[in-house]
Amino acid sequence: MSTAAVLRSEWIKIRTLRGTAWSLLAVFLLTAGFAIAANAATGDSEADSADFDPLFSVFLGLNLGQIAAISFGTMAMSSEYQGGVIRASLTAVPNRSLFYAAKLANVAGLALAMGLVTTFVSFLGGSAFLGDAALSLGDGDALLACLGGAVYLALMTLFAAGLTAVLRSGLAVLSILIPFILIVSMVLGETSGTVADYLPDRAGQQILYVDPPSDLAPLAGLGVTALWTGAAVVAGWWCLRRRDA
Repeated sequence: MSTAAVLRSEWIKIRTLRGTAWSLLAVFLLTAGFAIAANAATGDSEADSADFDPLFSVFLGLNLGQIAAISFGTMAMSSEYQGGVIRASLTAVPNRSLFYAAKLANVAGLALAMGLVTTFVSFLGGSAFLGDAALSLGDGDALLACLGGAVYLALMTLFAAGLTAVLRSGLAVLSILIPFILIVSMVLGETSGTVADYLPDRAGQQILYVDPPSDLAPLAGLGVTALWTGAAVVAGWWCLRRRDA
């Protein structure tokens, strides 16, 4: 099969997979919905607080939205390992590297597209309630955060997909990543100083602040997340090539 044909076949599989559309929609609803609701409730009442960040305040929901993004990446890859689907897929596309790249390209493309819509709506919707404390989209930090937040969501989606290719179990991946992000990363952040700043979620989210809480620069933090994602994707590729279907 040609590259275009493989890309199209993977697009059809992801589009028709039960739950993928809902998980992508959840990325938007959780991220933008929570940010807008939270800022509508508080307005600019916390603007004078020492730890108030006018940029991160409109991206509060991303911590929830990334869970849906991880679920999407996990679901898209784990569907291949249910009921022996992977054997049929590799029979149709014997080139395992092409098959893997095509699936990840579709996953990343959809996650990035939804991420862009989500971050811009989250920023515009949340900022509408901050009054004089709000940043404008023309501000360099704001535009970078919207674009970087979308890239971050795509990277976390790919991170989950790569890890799923390694473990071959969506349940195992979700059982690891969701508690890690919601609990372990937060606890380590309080006790381990700069070590926790290099975890994939904490590093990538530096792009969402005017004044990042860690020593990592915003783009450097996103680069750290990209390295984690690259390692997971390469590990998934290696496992797919070496293991029996």
